[in-house]
Amino acid sequence: MGSVASQESGDRPDSSASGAAGVSVAGVATYGPAVSHDPDDAKAILSRHHAPPWFEDAKLGIFVHWGLYSVPGWAPTLDGDGPAFTQIVDAMAAGTIPYAEWYLNSMRTPGSATEAYHREHYGDAPYEDFREPFTAMLDDWDPAAWADTFAAAGARYVVLTTKHSDGYLLWPSAHPHPSKDGWQTERDVVGELADAVRARGMRFGIYYCGGLDWSFVTRPITDLASVYATVPTDPVYRAYAEAHVRELIDRYEPSVLWNDISLPPEFARDEILVEYLDRVPDGVINDRMRVVPNRIAKVLDTRPGRAVANALGRRVSAGGGMVQSVPYFADYATPEYTAESEIRAHKWETCRGFGHSFGYNRVETDDDIIDATEVIHGFVDTVAKNGNLLLNVGPTGVDGVIPELQSERLAALGEWLDGNGEAVTGTRPWTRAEATTDAGLEVRFTQADGALYVIVLGDPAPGPVVISGVMPNGPVELLGHGPLERRSTGNGLDVTWPADVPPAVAHVLRIGHRASATQ
Repeated sequence: MGSVASQESGDRPDSSASGAAGVSVAGVATYGPAVSHDPDDAKAILSRHHAPPWFEDAKLGIFVHWGLYSVPGWAPTLDGDGPAFTQIVDAMAAGTIPYAEWYLNSMRTPGSATEAYHREHYGDAPYEDFREPFTAMLDDWDPAAWADTFAAAGARYVVLTTKHSDGYLLWPSAHPHPSKDGWQTERDVVGELADAVRARGMRFGIYYCGGLDWSFVTRPITDLASVYATVPTDPVYRAYAEAHVRELIDRYEPSVLWNDISLPPEFARDEILVEYLDRVPDGVINDRMRVVPNRIAKVLDTRPGRAVANALGRRVSAGGGMVQSVPYFADYATPEYTAESEIRAHKWETCRGFGHSFGYNRVETDDDIIDATEVIHGFVDTVAKNGNLLLNVGPTGVDGVIPELQSERLAALGEWLDGNGEAVTGTRPWTRAEATTDAGLEVRFTQADGALYVIVLGDPAPGPVVISGVMPNGPVELLGHGPLERRSTGNGLDVTWPADVPPAVAHVLRIGHRASATQ
């Protein structure tokens, strides 16, 4: 879900949120280790930490939503031309939320489509019954196969859902659930995937849902206000979640710390994050770690409070949860199912599934998910505007494999990056993000090491191609083809497009020479 809309003291404005790699504050690199555990210094330490160079360079991450909800693997699908966060918010209120990973919440919602589906297929069986088939499937799960798929797609980091909102853990924690026996895997899914991912040169990150746990709070969520009204306020849960986050940091040293929704009242966030940066100096922290005070939950349980929260939430959801600043403790913003209209000064990362769901949804067809062209064009657009794409896969809970419709699109993305990756990986935004050719094809820009990349989203017709407003010096080369004839007309970038260029989802022009291309 989208990040908390309310602001927290010490937020970084858009204009200053992106730290330059290597810039130091009091002799400490902005992406370097924390220097003190003194609580009085925690805010200062976190404030001067920014997204490290590896995260700025990476551009593509893979999100993995996998858990007990992957066994039923079902949610209603949305109508319309494509996924939008506003559609998802509306569907929540209608009891038709398309997030299959919300199966437990939806089956508890009276009158919902999931409640009816569960009754038809599973009768009155409790959600806990999905644990047995999921555990049996884990005997044959192959983390190496997943990692191979992610590496071939061109991903530079992978983020796994270690605990989603149903509370089930994907690692054998030393801090088990206080009232649900066996509410965790015996096989170390987190550790084994971390090893497989790192063995292939990618970084590993962990997702932990600190703001919701439906094994502690059983009241169903039916609107945006109730998302935050159902954050557990029991001190037992707070201690439980703190122990988990510390354990995940100590045991797996994740390069990405990705919390969802929020954190419960009095959570020792700053203290734990400083410990994290001591342990993983070049780690990154997302912006969904706002601590929800007890009083907020009480206000949201009133009719006026719900009305105000839902109205504000709809405004935020229109941008997929994008905010104009990131809090002092975070390195980047995390909009959901959205695109930006311009270059953002602060680092951001959009997350989305191929369809409307993050978790596996057995009823999503080819018509419900974006095709390879949309994946590549959306990725390029995000990178041109200073974002990363965290592209989600939802493996099944029956055999633990990535659905073919998703793996096919990952393969297409990897194939495109094989020939054009230097225009994406390791780049930074140019002075502008967008343009069009004289024939109306969309264009995006990136730059790196003295080279400007002009990415044409589509196939130009043979002959003159003009992109106005671009007057750089240097030779022009079409990646995968060779130098292009450049015409001096004064109309902008004016080249002759060869007739023998094979069709492609997107073509890359490199202007000038890159000192050290990153492939």
